[in-house]
Formats: sequence, C-alpha cells, structure tokens
Amino acid sequence: MPFSLATWNINSVRLRAGLVEHFLKSEAPDVLCLQETKCPNDQFPEKTFKALGYEHIAIHGQKGYHGVATFSKRPFEDIVRQDFCEVGDARHLSVRIDIDGKKVRIHNLYVPAGGDEPDPEINPKFAHKLAFVEEMRRMRAGGEPGVSALLCGDLNIAPYETDVWSHKQLLKIVSHTPVETDGLIRAMNDGEWVDLMRRHIPMEEKIFTWWSYRAKDWAASNRGRRLDHVWGSADLADKLADVTVHTDARGWEKPSDHVPVVARFDL
Repeated sequence: MPFSLATWNINSVRLRAGLVEHFLKSEAPDVLCLQETKCPNDQFPEKTFKALGYEHIAIHGQKGYHGVATFSKRPFEDIVRQDFCEVGDARHLSVRIDIDGKKVRIHNLYVPAGGDEPDPEINPKFAHKLAFVEEMRRMRAGGEPGVSALLCGDLNIAPYETDVWSHKQLLKIVSHTPVETDGLIRAMNDGEWVDLMRRHIPMEEKIFTWWSYRAKDWAASNRGRRLDHVWGSADLADKLADVTVHTDARGWEKPSDHVPVVARFDL
C-alpha cells in the first residue's frame, strides 16, 4: 500500500493558497502538513482544499503568527494540540490515521526560529527555541503501543554539516549553532526517531529546503539550509521508498522561502 506525506512551511496559507492548490494537484500526497499558516482557525481557507479531495483538515492557528495545519485524504482521529513551553503559541498538531489497518500518529511541528543572536542570556527568542527543543526530547516514536509515528515540519535547525551551504561560516548563525544542532540530534535519538531524509539521501550529499528572501538570486548563490525535516519510527523507516525535495517551488511566483518535502512509503 503506497502512502505519501508532505511537509511545507507555507509562510501564510491565505497569501499562498494558490501555490498549495497547485502542489496538491500535481503531487497529490495522502497527507500534507503545513507550518507558519499565520491564520486564525475561523479564517482558514478549508473549502479550497476540501474541493481537491482533502476532506479531513485539522487546524491549530492564531492571528498573524505561527500556525500549523494537517490535510488528509483519509479520516483521522484523536487530534492533539500541544502547547510547548506553555506560551500559547500554535506550533504543534498531531493526528492518528489508519492506513489499511496500520495506525500512524503524525506530528506536525513548527519550532521557533530563535531570532538573530545565539545567546539565551540576551535573546529571549533563542532561549525559547532551546526550551522548545528540550521539550521535544519527550516526544517518543514509540509513545503509543501499537501505533507507528511520523514527525515532520519546520524544525528551524540544520543539524549536520551537509545541511548548510557552509558549515564553517554558519557555526555562529542561529539554526546551525552547536547548542541547537546537538539539542535536535539529542531529541531525535532520545525519542528513537529515524531521520528519514538522511535515511534516503546520503550524508555526504547536501540537502537544502530553505533559501533566504534576502538573496538576489537564490538559485545562483544556493546558500540554503535544511530546516524542514521528516522523522519516523523505525518500522516506518524500513518501509521508506523515496524522499523528494521540491526545490523548484522556491522559484514559483511569490514563493515561500521554504519548499515542500515529500516522503513516500510502501506499507
């Protein structure tokens, strides 16, 4: 049974609903997880996506900031909206889906960006990010008996040297500092998650999912980072068939600075 999951930081779902619609028509993943929707629940453009066959939509949004949403062609249940760090941000959403008898919990996450200064003593945004990642250590791939798990989203950290355009030049830049990369890897290992993108794409090969709006020519400079991730429980990792990073989406009209990532499984 083929199954596909897509993740995408859309940077305003109302502004880029047309891009989401185009992606769903062309790629047709079974599940799409969006981050940074920047939309309160009552203003979310559900009808647009339900008309494409995504009749099951879970939303955790807030006005102007953050926000996550999960679309599915299949019914889901047990929707959980976790409040990380108890600050009231809409940064997590999970659902449990049944795929021909196989139960899978899907976590959709938007980790704080952390501001510009990588010092928690003077930058509250960076301190918040580190606290968020520390809480992620409690998220377990095997947390529910008999239920497999996927965790995806904009984790705002590029953990490995080949996840950034220049390891040396970004060591003191938020998203690739050692305290962040060590923390994310620790959360992944503690939770017994498998990095599915690196399971499919060799570690020596660079992967980018984000390119700054500040670049005059993002494709020519190619100064990217892998900020978007897909993790899975070990049993799903063994069923992974393919991972695709849709780099072309960065060149679409009025794009997000992130691009979609699609993981496909043979279950």
